[in-house]
Amino acid sequence: MSDPQVLRVGLPTGSLQEPTFALFAKAGFSISGASRSYKPSVDDPELVIRLLRAQEISRYVEHGFLDCGLTGLDWVYNNGSDVEVLAEMTFSKTSAQPTRWVIAVPEESPIRSLKDLQGKVIATEAVELTRRYLAEHGVEAKIEFSWGATEVKVPDLVDAIVDVTETGSSLRANKLRILETILHSSPQFIANKTSYQNAWKRAKLENLVLLLKGAFAARDKVGLKMNLPEPKLPELLSSLPSLRNPTVSHLAQNGWIAVETVIDEKIVREIIPQLKALGAEGIIEYPLNKLVY
Repeated sequence: MSDPQVLRVGLPTGSLQEPTFALFAKAGFSISGASRSYKPSVDDPELVIRLLRAQEISRYVEHGFLDCGLTGLDWVYNNGSDVEVLAEMTFSKTSAQPTRWVIAVPEESPIRSLKDLQGKVIATEAVELTRRYLAEHGVEAKIEFSWGATEVKVPDLVDAIVDVTETGSSLRANKLRILETILHSSPQFIANKTSYQNAWKRAKLENLVLLLKGAFAARDKVGLKMNLPEPKLPELLSSLPSLRNPTVSHLAQNGWIAVETVIDEKIVREIIPQLKALGAEGIIEYPLNKLVY
């Protein structure tokens, strides 16, 4: 049996590995050696990291080989895994939007609705996800497991595919048309239900999730602080509603205040010139690692 004072964490390989490692780094956990081993090192002796395909993680968590892990909702659903979901974190390899599992057919296909798939052949990696969705809608079709490059199998080998997409660009490039969206999916931090009942592991899990959620919340935010003539504060707040609920403190120099807030990084370039026009001085923008509400 493993040491009860160690938490076994499964993290995904592939496209989610890099953003997952970046999230853990912002949360304060440095993972190294992943390029050489599926058992990388981490600078927390109470954590043991295992790198696995996202498709497998929920099964290993459910069966207790892992205490917890990060994997997509799609694979939890496809595997039918009975696990504790502790947090949802919407990120992927190219965007901050959920991925989509879609049914796609060739642009010129006569298939126009879900009912038209009756008796057809569908290729997908998510066999159970697809089978369950079709059954819920009263459609019977032959579902074949696809090892990859699913989009190139229509129309020669199959009538339709069920594949994952973020932007739809790959489907369009292969002259495919989305028929229907089956599921929106984003990464979930999940835990084994027995592990979650262990007092030490539960506390460790909750602390880990707190830090990861704080890192995730800070991902698109920056801190902004400035000095401002005190009479200008009402005008600043009314002109720039994005600066709501700032921290305000008085400076040693009479009549001046310090204002500090957190805002979306994407609007900083618009706000700073406006702040300057309102009389703000010493404007500083700084990155955030964590934002804990």
